[in-house]
Amino acid sequence: FLHSETHLRGNSALIHLICIGFSLFIGLLSRPGSSLFSWHPFLMTLAFSFLMTEAILVFSPHGSPLKRFPHKVKGGVHWILQCLSVSCAVLGLAAISYNKFLNGKAHFTSWHGLLGLLTVCVVVLQSLAAVPLIYQTLAKGWSLAKLKRYHAASGLVSYLLGSVSLLLGLRSAWFTASVREHTWYLSALCPALSALVIMNQVTRAYVAKKRLQS
Repeated sequence: FLHSETHLRGNSALIHLICIGFSLFIGLLSRPGSSLFSWHPFLMTLAFSFLMTEAILVFSPHGSPLKRFPHKVKGGVHWILQCLSVSCAVLGLAAISYNKFLNGKAHFTSWHGLLGLLTVCVVVLQSLAAVPLIYQTLAKGWSLAKLKRYHAASGLVSYLLGSVSLLLGLRSAWFTASVREHTWYLSALCPALSALVIMNQVTRAYVAKKRLQS
C-alpha cells in the first residue's frame, strides 16, 4: 500500500468494496434467520467489517463518500453508523450466548469467544466515552482537541480488536467447514487489509495534526 494521493484514494475505494463484499459473502453463507446461530456471524461481520469501517472512512480525506460535506455532517453520519455498529455487535453477542445456553454448551472457552467478548465491551465503553464530544458541556476539564485524540486512538484499538475477532472467527468449525481453502485465505485478507488501511488513515491524520501544532 503506497502513500501517494492516487494510491490512497485507490486503497480507500478498495476497502469500500471489500467491506461490502465480505459482509454480503458472510450474509449469504450464514443465511441470517435460518437459525439462531446464523445471526451471530452475520451481525458481527455487519458491525465490524461494514458499519465500523464505513463510520471511520467517513472522515477519510481520500475515500469519504461525504468528502465535500462539512465536518458536522460527517460527525453525525459517523455517530449513526457507530451506534448501528454497537447495536449489531451487542445483538450478535446475545445471539451466540443464548444459542449456547439453549444447547447447554460452555461459552467463552476459545480465543475467539474471549476476544469477542472483550471487543464488544471495549466498543461499548469507547462509544460511551465519546458522548462528551457530542455534548461538550460534559467534557469538564478536558480540551476538545485532547478528547478527539483519545477518541481516535481508542477507536483504532476497538477496530483492530474487531478485525482480529473476525479473523479468529474465520478459524471456527462452522466457517472452515463451509468454505474451501482458497476461499478461506481470500476471506482472511478482507479484515486484514481493512485494518491496514484504517490504521494508516488514523495514524496519518494524527501525525498531520501533530505537525500542524508543532
